[in-house]
Amino acid sequence: MDIKFNADVIVVGAGPSGVAAALSVARVGKKVILVERAQYPGSKNMYGGAVYTTALKEVFGEDFDKFKYERVINTHTWSFLNETGSFEMTYKNNEATCAYAIKRFQLESQMIEIVKKHGVYYIPNTLVKNLIQENGSVVGIQTEQEKYYAPITILADGVNSLLAKELNLRNDYQTKDMILSVKEAIKLDKKTIEERFNLKDDLSNGVNKQYFGSDFGKLKQYKNLFMMTFLYTFKDTLMLGVGVNLADLSRNKLNINEILDEVKLHPDIAPLVKNGQTIEYSAHLIPEGGYKKIPKLTSNGVIIAGDAAGFVNGVHFEGTNFALISGKLAGESALVALENNDYSQNTLSIYMKKLEKSFILKDLYSYRNVIENLYSRSDSLSKYYPKKIKELFEIITCANCVSKSKQIREYFFSYFKDRKITELFKDIFAASKCALDVFFGK
Repeated sequence: MDIKFNADVIVVGAGPSGVAAALSVARVGKKVILVERAQYPGSKNMYGGAVYTTALKEVFGEDFDKFKYERVINTHTWSFLNETGSFEMTYKNNEATCAYAIKRFQLESQMIEIVKKHGVYYIPNTLVKNLIQENGSVVGIQTEQEKYYAPITILADGVNSLLAKELNLRNDYQTKDMILSVKEAIKLDKKTIEERFNLKDDLSNGVNKQYFGSDFGKLKQYKNLFMMTFLYTFKDTLMLGVGVNLADLSRNKLNINEILDEVKLHPDIAPLVKNGQTIEYSAHLIPEGGYKKIPKLTSNGVIIAGDAAGFVNGVHFEGTNFALISGKLAGESALVALENNDYSQNTLSIYMKKLEKSFILKDLYSYRNVIENLYSRSDSLSKYYPKKIKELFEIITCANCVSKSKQIREYFFSYFKDRKITELFKDIFAASKCALDVFFGK
C-alpha cells in the first residue's frame, strides 16, 4: 500500500494533552491534524477549577499572556468534616500566582485558538472509529466521514481510550482504579462570593477548599465510603463537586448525585452555596490507578498522553498540569521520530525517557501506594478520626468546669477503649508508609 500522508502527526483528542502535543509539533512548521469528538472545546471534560500556571507557561510560552482567567487561586483550605462542623487548615499567600480559576470550556477554547494560529488543522465533532495499521505500524485514523494518514498518531483521547485498547496497549480498568466525579456550577453574584469568602473585588485572590469525611447526614450509614469534596471560587460562580471511587459506589449501591446533595446540606457548606442557582452539571471518570496502572505508552507509529495514559495525581487534585506536560513531551518525541524518519517503537521510546526525567513519573512513582493505603483505611480517615478530632477540640475550646487534664487523659485512653489496638497500628503503619514513599521518592 502506497500511503499518501495528509499530515506529519495526527492528534486524537483536543483536551490539554492533545493541544500541547499539537502545538509542540506545529511550532516548528510541521503539519498537524487535531481531531476532537466533542462539538465544542471543553464540552466533555471536567475538572475542579484550578489550572497551574507553570505548566501553561512551559507549553504556551509567549502565548501564555493571552489566557484570560476569573480569579487567582491563592487560598487553600483542607477540612475534615463531621456531623456538626469541621476541623480546618488554611494556607494563604496573597502574592501567589501559581494557579488560576479558569472554566474548562474557556481554557480549551483559548487553547484551540492559539494552536489554530500556529497552523494546526482542527476537526471538531468528529469520532475516530479506529486506527489504520500497515505492516505493524499505525499510519492513520478512520473517522465516520473519511480517513486521515500520518506516520505518527498521538492518542490523547481521555481516560477510556478505546484506541489504546484497540492496540492492546492497555487493559480494561477495574472499578477500584476509577473515580467518578460530579460537579455543579452554582451561580451567585460577584459581591456575594467576595463577602462569603472574604475576597478582594479585583479578582486577585480566590479560594480552593478540599473536604474529607463522610460521617454526616445520610452518608453516616455507609461504611468505608471514601470521598473527596472540592469547591473553587470563580468570578460569579462556585464550582462544587465530589469524587468517589466506582468500587465504593457499587458496593454501597449509591448514586453519586445523592452524595453531592448531602454535601450541599452540610452545615459548613450550605451557607456557602445558599441561594445559588445550579447552571451547569457535569460528570466524568478520572483514572486513579496511578503508577502501577500506567499502560504501554508507545508502539510503532503511536504515543499515548494525558488521561489516556493515566497521568493523574489524585492526592493533590493534579491532572491538567500532567496532561499539558505529557502532551508537550509526546510532541517533542514525535519530532525526534520525524527528524530521523523512523517511527518505530524503538525511536518513540524516547518519550518514556523524557517522562522519567520530568516530574510526571517521579511524582506518580512517589505516590504509587498512597491511594491504595488511604482506601485500605478509608473508614478511619472518613469517619473515625474526624469524630476524634471533634472530641479533642471540644475539650480544648469548652470551659465546662471539669479538669482539663482529666478530660485529656480520658480522651487519649478512649483510643484504646473504643477501637482495637490492631486497628490503630494499621492506621499508623499506613500513614508511615505513605509518608516514607513520598519522602524517599524519585
